[in-house]
Amino acid sequence: MSRFARWPDFDPVILRRREWLRSWGLAMSGFGLAATTVSGSPPPTTTVLPGFGRAKSVLIVFTSGGQSQLDTWDPKPLAPAEIRGEFSAIATRVPGVHFCEHLPLMARVAHRLCLVRTMAHEDLDHGSAFHLAMTGRYHRQKSSNHPPAATDAPSVGSVLTRVHPATTFAQTAIHLNGPAEVPLVLGPGQFGGLLGKSFDPLTIGDVTTGPLAIPSLEPRDDLSTTRMRTREALLQALEETVPSDCRDSQWAEKQVRYHSAFDLLARPATATAFDLNAEPAPLRDRYGRNRSGQACLLARRLVEAGVPLITVFWNHNNRGQDIAPHNPDTYGWDNHNDIFDGLRTHLLPRFDQSFSALLEDLDHRGLLDQTLVIGMGEFGRAPLVALERNFKGASPGRKHWSSVYSLVMAGAGVSPGSVIGASDARGAYPLSTPFGPWDVTATLFHALGIDPATHYEDVQGRPYRISDGKVMEPIYSGGG
Repeated sequence: MSRFARWPDFDPVILRRREWLRSWGLAMSGFGLAATTVSGSPPPTTTVLPGFGRAKSVLIVFTSGGQSQLDTWDPKPLAPAEIRGEFSAIATRVPGVHFCEHLPLMARVAHRLCLVRTMAHEDLDHGSAFHLAMTGRYHRQKSSNHPPAATDAPSVGSVLTRVHPATTFAQTAIHLNGPAEVPLVLGPGQFGGLLGKSFDPLTIGDVTTGPLAIPSLEPRDDLSTTRMRTREALLQALEETVPSDCRDSQWAEKQVRYHSAFDLLARPATATAFDLNAEPAPLRDRYGRNRSGQACLLARRLVEAGVPLITVFWNHNNRGQDIAPHNPDTYGWDNHNDIFDGLRTHLLPRFDQSFSALLEDLDHRGLLDQTLVIGMGEFGRAPLVALERNFKGASPGRKHWSSVYSLVMAGAGVSPGSVIGASDARGAYPLSTPFGPWDVTATLFHALGIDPATHYEDVQGRPYRISDGKVMEPIYSGGG
């Protein structure tokens, strides 16, 4: 028997879609797009680790570009100036724990957080490190910037869609403020990869452009449910006339996208979930009237709607300041030179506002206990402050650094007010056993009630573990 958790309140529309996908899977198998199958049950375990199945949703706030651990979660106020940088450290609500001075609102909610200060891996460039963060697996070429490819590992949202599709919402995984750019190409690892485009997460861009984050979901008086279903049946009949020898991979993927779109339109609750105008103006102001803030607010609405996995790309471009330096919405965390001006003026105040608002809002609504929130990026920044000749800017900054960096978690049984691990005096290397992005993915699936050791098969029948990592047990015990 599979140990996958069952989501409550099965919806007939979604069940119909799942049956439809199974039927089309046979047709798509010849194009490398078939739905894979879970290969048996996971190996029996003698004990159930803490946190298993505690989360109904996982919400990732992704800081693309490499958020500096020294200038956010792990300041080094006693280090020399060339290490500690320009910012001071401030106390938080957790005794002995300090954050950067430009995170006062996050310091106020630190008692809700579990801070992991010993993340580490071996990839030093944005594209491949982004792939690692999104999938939990190294890219086929470390420290590279390749565009997405069909041979990429599938995103965690794609794997979740495969092994346990949602039953309370029309989509299992949704990316907000995306797709993520790194910076001139789309980041690999945020799509279906080897599972095919039919397993791509639903990606929504700038959510501030209209009353609905997806304008096409706005109801039309001239399009009743009956008329829409008639149109769907007509379209399907037309597609059935395509000769079998002309049904290539693009045709097959198009069928899945058509059906997904109709399912979104068929559910009135879908449009409601994406309607930011339903929120009171003061709350929208609290999150911040910008792309990042409103994406975080929409993420909370999607948690309420029952979406299992939501990823907010807090910045849609990891270094958009080179493209549009006067638009704060474009700023990414890839600060080489001029890092302190960029953080002080554009990044930290908005991040402090939106992320703290999200945590407070989830908590006040009673949602934090059933939602695993993860704040993370692909790596950190180097301890030494220095001017880099190959980048714009006149003042020193910090280069890429993956030997140690930090992330934060909250909710769904995570030990609040805890700190896991420590970096050395320079913030350069971990002093205790490090965790990797593969462990984050294992913990994510574990929180959703899915054994990360479970395998699924690709279209050639080769088995893949859902995650190669281990559950981060100390985040539940508060030690480590």
